[in-house]
Amino acid sequence: MAATERRGILAASLLLPGLAAVSALHAEEPPEQGVVGLKYGWYRDWQPGFDRVKVSSPQLYVLTPFANRWSFEGSAVVDSVSGATPRMQTIRSSATPYMSDRRKGADVKVTRYFHRAAISAGIAYSGENDYVSRAQSLDLRWSTEDNNRTWLLGFGHSGDRIDATNTGGNATDEHRRTRELMVGVSQVATSNDLVQAQLTRSLGHGFYNDPYKLFDARPDARRATIALVRWNHFVESRDATVRTSWRYYTDSFGIRAQTLSAEWAQPLGAWTVTPALRYHVQSAASFYFDPVVGADGQPDYLRTRIFASGLTGFMSPDQRLSAFGAVTASMKVAYEFAGGSVVDIKVEGYRQASNLKPGGGSPYLDPFHATFVQVGWSHKF
Repeated sequence: MAATERRGILAASLLLPGLAAVSALHAEEPPEQGVVGLKYGWYRDWQPGFDRVKVSSPQLYVLTPFANRWSFEGSAVVDSVSGATPRMQTIRSSATPYMSDRRKGADVKVTRYFHRAAISAGIAYSGENDYVSRAQSLDLRWSTEDNNRTWLLGFGHSGDRIDATNTGGNATDEHRRTRELMVGVSQVATSNDLVQAQLTRSLGHGFYNDPYKLFDARPDARRATIALVRWNHFVESRDATVRTSWRYYTDSFGIRAQTLSAEWAQPLGAWTVTPALRYHVQSAASFYFDPVVGADGQPDYLRTRIFASGLTGFMSPDQRLSAFGAVTASMKVAYEFAGGSVVDIKVEGYRQASNLKPGGGSPYLDPFHATFVQVGWSHKF
């Protein structure tokens, strides 16, 4: 399976915190307690009549203060992946292979705290049979004198190596480099409201093709801009917190995407119940092509291959580059024990389809479904 697809499939369960995961909401003081956490995630996706991928994912997280003004964070994850993936759009062919792989990932971050400021440096590693990624990040946060406003400046760099010839792909010692710059600000608007805005610019160059898909030829550079706005509001009458966000994404592939999300965190004594809903919509990449339909009105694998053989320049049948809408609904339930331990379970359902995009998306694509379940335990020490 292509490394790019693997990362999309596992986005909900990855612990590796690239630059995009840096949060300007961190207090500029070292944590008073350490935290250790264990989680186990299980993921499955499918399309009508076709089970695709299953993933199991144990994870470990550690946070601890040290030397008075420092903190250390580290996480590790092992993903066991099995299943199959279509080679062109959602059209299944006799060439569709069975796939089994294991990914190991880890990251560490060290933070030094100053008076109303903090600086963090991190490194991350992710490796599997056909893909290795190494990343570095550096971010600086500083607050105003009244501590009502926090600014963020972050830098990130990643280097990826793709070598898929030993797993049935067509990439030999290919590389990709990505640099990111993030600026952000968080503002205490009222005693019950916190607002955050971030802008990220990403510049990538190298191998972007999916080595496991036919007729997949993409540009060797990808420039992206991401805007993110969050608003957290405390509802005093319910002793609950509403968290909302809006994300806008645009890149040089021609994709334009927006994501809206909202969740309600409701404490009930030692319990906390958090339902959430997310809606995503995107346009197709400029070089994405639709499947060719046969006389029965269904995508025809042979005709699509003949059509694609006549194309020149950049092209891709990858469904992730098509125009579609997607809805995610989730529920998380957590229980906090008196000794500082917390156990939780989260269940998430995802549905992607062309008709979920206003005005319609790319035609003749089967709906895509996924389920994610995660159980966890954490303890403060």
